[in-house]
Amino acid sequence: MSSTLKDIAEKTGFSISTVSRVLHDNSKKYKISEKTRVTVQQTAKDLGYRINTLARGLRLQKTNEIGVIVPDIANPFFSALIKSLAGELRKGGYNFIVYDTDEDISIERSAIKSLLEKRVDGLIIASVGQDFSHIQKIRDASIPLVMIDRCFDALDIDSVSVDNVKGSLFAVNHLIKEGHTRIAFIQGLPGTYANETRLQGYKQALHDAGIAIDEHLIGGDDFRSMNGYLETKHLLTLSPPPTAIFTAGDLIALGALEACREHCINIPADISLVTFDDPVFTSYLSPALTAIEQPIGKMAEMAVALLYRRMKNPDDERTKVLLEPTLNVRNSVARLVPQTNTMHSN
Repeated sequence: MSSTLKDIAEKTGFSISTVSRVLHDNSKKYKISEKTRVTVQQTAKDLGYRINTLARGLRLQKTNEIGVIVPDIANPFFSALIKSLAGELRKGGYNFIVYDTDEDISIERSAIKSLLEKRVDGLIIASVGQDFSHIQKIRDASIPLVMIDRCFDALDIDSVSVDNVKGSLFAVNHLIKEGHTRIAFIQGLPGTYANETRLQGYKQALHDAGIAIDEHLIGGDDFRSMNGYLETKHLLTLSPPPTAIFTAGDLIALGALEACREHCINIPADISLVTFDDPVFTSYLSPALTAIEQPIGKMAEMAVALLYRRMKNPDDERTKVLLEPTLNVRNSVARLVPQTNTMHSN
């Protein structure tokens, strides 16, 4: 049978309230002496006392658990994001529950319902991103929530994302600088924040360069590798085919690489390739892929910080954080024009 606060009080001669305050880290608050604190903690250890965290959580109306929802845990970007979030949450003493929605809005709604039934202290959601009516209800109920990566401009809610428009501008401008004008874009899930902003950047770069937008060079319907595979096969049948492909995500790029391999298309000699997202494997591929890197660690750090602030100050103004992407130039883009003295920059 485990020991109780009463057992420790009897053993030390202190009151039950004093023992409780020490064991719940309130010694400073109640000005309990260092000698008393050490005596109580040592006695608790000797008697094998364990704090009932479940009972304490119910008493404080806290579970010390955070719900994390992502669209596809198999996507290297979201796997890395979860790992970074886990590290940040552990620092704050929180456990976490992860749900994979499989890019399905109905599963996302069910996941949110399940997490709220578990009475988690807060939510961090990378939404499928095609609708936010269910998220608006969470916001209206004042449940602590932060959106990450896939956000909604129209929703007044704490959020952290990368500047997708700027990232696409970096990628397409790099291709244009290397002499490419027939640039295809394999998009992700249409209607989502990440996809639409990346598509916006792609079109803006072409427009700014005076290059006509060819809708035949834009295709795709999700962020997975099969999408990249099928769309690349289609692009290679065009006459003329594109000289470069920009993909909206890393898994799409892997599918594009597989399609090129099957058709004996060499990268970058026959076609250039740039991708959004820069997981660790991109630099180990042959050729190493030029990619837009998202600051995943910073995204996780900011999201957790915003969530803690919301939990502590529920009425604070909402904050939208937009982080800078980085263009990492490697070996997957061929130069189609003679080299100039133009400065190369990100």
